[in-house]
Amino acid sequence: MSTTMLNKDAVVRKWYVLDAAGKPLGKTAALAADLLRGKLKVDYTPHVDCGDFVVIVNAGEAVLTGKKLEQKYYRTHSGYPGGLKEVQYKRLMAEKPELAMRLAVKGMLQKNSIAKWQLRRLKVYAGAEHKHEAQKPEAWDR
Repeated sequence: MSTTMLNKDAVVRKWYVLDAAGKPLGKTAALAADLLRGKLKVDYTPHVDCGDFVVIVNAGEAVLTGKKLEQKYYRTHSGYPGGLKEVQYKRLMAEKPELAMRLAVKGMLQKNSIAKWQLRRLKVYAGAEHKHEAQKPEAWDR
């Protein structure tokens, strides 16, 4: 048997829609990261960007289990003294649920240059509508 190794030109990309309504944020993000990397494909090649496009809808209705809404914080630092900014996830999920989902997916991707291109194929929407109907995305239901 021979092992197939994809190259950049042989990759076939599909579009998938994930519905995050009522599902844990982390489980939806983990599935999206696997689809973006191409890990669920038969011809997965680690050093080639062979993932698919992922559209996540209803990100505002995703749930955080346990006490994460009160205890988890999104922190950024400007690099200057006193430049730490903290936002509680309760406020982040109320104001910018797309950012919370995008950060969760970004944390689950590889930490290399391929991840930048994979993250560009992620489309996140807080509501049920999205503008990618022309690409005919399939609903992921496995």
